[in-house]
Amino acid sequence: MRLAVSVLVSVLLAALPVLAQQSVRVKVDGGSPELRVDIPAQLYRPAAAGRAPAVAIFHGCGGVGANNARMAGLLKSWGYVALVVDSFSSRGLKDVCGRNWPTQADAEKRAYDIDAASLWLDRQDFVKPSQHAFMAYSYGGGVGLLRALSARTDARSASAWRAAVLVYPDCGLGEAIGPKLRPRLPTMIAMGALDDWTPVQQCQSLLDRIVADRDLLETHVYPNAHHSFDALGLPVRYLGGVGNRSKPGGCCGAHYGANEAAWKMFVADVKAFLARTLPL
Repeated sequence: MRLAVSVLVSVLLAALPVLAQQSVRVKVDGGSPELRVDIPAQLYRPAAAGRAPAVAIFHGCGGVGANNARMAGLLKSWGYVALVVDSFSSRGLKDVCGRNWPTQADAEKRAYDIDAASLWLDRQDFVKPSQHAFMAYSYGGGVGLLRALSARTDARSASAWRAAVLVYPDCGLGEAIGPKLRPRLPTMIAMGALDDWTPVQQCQSLLDRIVADRDLLETHVYPNAHHSFDALGLPVRYLGGVGNRSKPGGCCGAHYGANEAAWKMFVADVKAFLARTLPL
């Protein structure tokens, strides 16, 4: 009997990592055959039983990175369900940071991933219904602008999102939304003061077009921080060949790399923002 109990405990302990992080698939339906695709995602569930609010995470131009997984782990430790969505692999993409920078049309297609993640989360019995936020980084943050600042969305998911966190977003993608903007939901925007890939000035120009509900917008600019300030352990470097929508013709070059002080401030700001807008 003692051996049987020991084996059972070993089996349960071995299963814990699987329960904590799980591979899932999210169906995206943009309304036409070419916009229908199943995309993979990694699911992180908190230890506490019962339903919890959820945060979907959308990566930048380089695909899912360690910064996305790190954030998901933090969200899980705070008590949130986290879903890290891979928008690239099912579409045959790996890295779109180079000169073939994503177009506005590419961004519009990817925005359906945000709608699909909301619908998927709302069907899970461990998620609080219609209590979701999304976090989106860089290129993904620019895609997130299309949902945070625009009324164009899947009507089925419109009521589910409660907040958005856009991390050094590609604000150039917001130019197509329109001349007058209005936040659809509480939105936090986090930027590095030294970012020359998705610069503060470009985002400020976009945000200056907000004509109503400006109180829903919260911005944080971290001093001495470049793009990817959350890429812990990565020294700041210059990438000469990357696309850059903030430069004439969309080309080329930008700095990126970590700033631990900015990362710590960012984490505190995200936690406080979610505590207000997506309470546990």
